[in-house]
Amino acid sequence: MSADGVVRCSWAGGELAAYHDEEWGRPVTDERGLFERLSLEAFQSGLSWLTILRKREGFRAAFAGFDAEAVARFGDGDVERLLTDAAIVRNRAKIEATLANAAAIVGLRKAGESFAELVWSFRPPPAPAPRRLDELPAETPESTALAKELKRRGFRFVGPTTAYALMQAAGLVNDHLADCFVRDEVAAEQAAASPG
Repeated sequence: MSADGVVRCSWAGGELAAYHDEEWGRPVTDERGLFERLSLEAFQSGLSWLTILRKREGFRAAFAGFDAEAVARFGDGDVERLLTDAAIVRNRAKIEATLANAAAIVGLRKAGESFAELVWSFRPPPAPAPRRLDELPAETPESTALAKELKRRGFRFVGPTTAYALMQAAGLVNDHLADCFVRDEVAAEQAAASPG
């Protein structure tokens, strides 16, 4: 139980509480929201989530509010500019992957496909509520398949672990622990979710 008397997932203390309570696991069904989650999860690889959360507004400013159309137009000069931006994680491979992913999203749209529908097509059936953090997988058959399909479509920096983190963050799975106060609320939101 936290200092405010609320039972949360054990990782969700301090600065992470609001993100946990208001966002994590709640369905994200729009292109911009999913592009942001995918990008942040890729940048988080090898770092703490709190580091990314503290830089979130910097990422939003640096990547045009995660407007895929705008980011897809970024060029080499933008990469160099972003490599000097202390408001984000300055990693060339991750920056270049974000630009490539924006272009892939635009490519899907031009082909008459929806990034949101593609991501949500890999949603697994609901699983029993985990009781402990060590019961949560790092990847699943669905996240492996999603990563493979995204790579086939030109996405980068999207391995099975990043794809599963996206599924957790965007509400394709409900990994709130069984005694977490938002688990049932999140489950109801997920049941009603419809990408588009």
